[in-house]
Amino acid sequence: MLYQITDGTVSAGGHVILSHVNFEIKGNEKIALVGRNGAGKTTLLKLIAGELSLDRDDRRQGAGVTSSRRLTVGMLKQQAFSDREQTVEEILLAACPFRDTFARERFEYEQEYDRIFTGFGFARADKQKKIGDFSGGEQTKIALIRLLLEKPDILLLDEPTNHLDIATIQWLEQYLKWYEHAVVLVSHDRFFLDQVAEAVVEVSDGKLTRYAGNYSEYRTEKRKRIERQQKAWERQKEEEDRLNGVIERFRHKPTKASFARAKKKQLERMERVEKPVEDDVHLFTGNIEPLIPGSKWVFEAEHLKIGYDRPLLEITMRIRRGQKLGILGANGAGKSTFLKTVAGLLQPFQEKDRSVERRCVLGNNITIGYFDQHSAEIQSDKSVAEHFHDLFPALTEKEVRNILGMYLFTGKLASRRVSDLSGGEKARLVLAELLQSRPNFLILDEPTNHMDVQAKETLESAFQAYQGTILFVSHDRYFIRQVAQSVLIFEETGPMYYPFGYEHYLEKRQKAEAYGEELSAQVKAEDAALLEGMRTVPKAERHRLREFSTEEAYADWKLRLVYEKLEPKELEYGRLEAEYRGLLAEWKMSEAYWTLEPGIPDAVAAAKARRDEAFKRWHEQCMAWLGVYEEVHGEPDLK
Repeated sequence: MLYQITDGTVSAGGHVILSHVNFEIKGNEKIALVGRNGAGKTTLLKLIAGELSLDRDDRRQGAGVTSSRRLTVGMLKQQAFSDREQTVEEILLAACPFRDTFARERFEYEQEYDRIFTGFGFARADKQKKIGDFSGGEQTKIALIRLLLEKPDILLLDEPTNHLDIATIQWLEQYLKWYEHAVVLVSHDRFFLDQVAEAVVEVSDGKLTRYAGNYSEYRTEKRKRIERQQKAWERQKEEEDRLNGVIERFRHKPTKASFARAKKKQLERMERVEKPVEDDVHLFTGNIEPLIPGSKWVFEAEHLKIGYDRPLLEITMRIRRGQKLGILGANGAGKSTFLKTVAGLLQPFQEKDRSVERRCVLGNNITIGYFDQHSAEIQSDKSVAEHFHDLFPALTEKEVRNILGMYLFTGKLASRRVSDLSGGEKARLVLAELLQSRPNFLILDEPTNHMDVQAKETLESAFQAYQGTILFVSHDRYFIRQVAQSVLIFEETGPMYYPFGYEHYLEKRQKAEAYGEELSAQVKAEDAALLEGMRTVPKAERHRLREFSTEEAYADWKLRLVYEKLEPKELEYGRLEAEYRGLLAEWKMSEAYWTLEPGIPDAVAAAKARRDEAFKRWHEQCMAWLGVYEEVHGEPDLK
């Protein structure tokens, strides 16, 4: 155990923040702290850093805080630099523990310093600049670089991704994964937590609850625990009602009074299960269907140019009904401009040259629900419930309350004035209105800005349940992963369409970068390989190539990419099955088997366990392949 808090309590201003908590750090594990603002996450970081002490407590046995050895703890501080005239190089080299300029350790430190500095997006020439020449956000990045170079035994990070662009965040994710010491971090970037965290500690109501795995695994396990506790509480309630009924029935009968008293004692001795606190996130279980389906092709563009005073990009594409398409790209790449053009709020960029035919059309019966940050600038003296009811007068008051509750406008919040809502709450209300009106094409520009995690996860669930088409822009990578089924990337060389989810895109891009290739070139190469495969069909079948549509090629490509993951799992299962069969056969030929010694040898049992686990992984991937097959071809004929 590297570090441990046992039965610790922390108070401030007479208010208990953490009450009799237990916390531990093992080895070099990476721990994420999660919980609502004000729950005590930063208090716990300060306690680990030694900036706070535990309350005196007669209940506690021992010191409260213990560690396996003398530890160095590093925590990112605000206003980290007092001398604004120092250069970055002076600051970062001053943190080097090796004073000999020619020592090998000094050389390795400077190499690491150079790697981290450029990894955070700085140019090498920036080392000679004075710290006062950098913005506040850049100074925070430099303070973080200095902290990483110090390599403390426990690295404490409070919102480390603030002021970082996506490329730098991705670099930091990889760095922290391989950081040789322990990390405890707080972040609202759920995708970042998924990439880095190995354990999650939830801070709530002064208590700490530990979960194994990353953020997504924590959310899944928490829901399961709530369900189990709810069932246990309901069983307890039923038993309490039963016993109370028995006691009430026999308490006044002289011959049964002792029996009633025994049941009362049984009731008093029952181990109590607390009623679980409901998860703050609402999960939509049914589908949200558009009022009308609309045409198969929702939007078509050919040589479409977008922009204001100059063209930002040219794009040719089609959006199919039911697609959920996320748009990625740097600021200023034209993402919001494209959304406005698709929605009809902005005309395509016009050029004098009419030699190229340009088209930009919506399909038949397409109804649009459009959202951007201005959509949430609503003002009204009406309550949330009254405002919503006026928009949907056919609903009863109870139905209005139920629908608003699904979007986290419960109780008093539904009775608040619309004008008194925060920016994130107003955005959530407008999105609830859009989904309730059920258009068949949602166009969303940063829909979850300024929202807390609970609101984001509720809307992610709603957009997953929505059966229409979504075209959206978001900087929240977790939201993109949860909602987008394919991505459109606006690059300097032009737009690129990637037909699978965000995580698959990142995986492919990392592979491409590892081989020094462009992802777009890799995708085109895969298309070429697919066409090459088509050329190998027998001559008698070649006439079918003329009928092989783009959609069929797309379907084959999608299935092949899923099969890339399936094939190695199949080979692994086959190898482990052969290994198990071989060991089993050896054992059955041995003297131990024929002398009827009890039990299977450990080696055979271990081989069987490995084989069974490999089969499970292979089966899961087979089901994933089947899911994609059904998506692109319909249900297979298994006769």
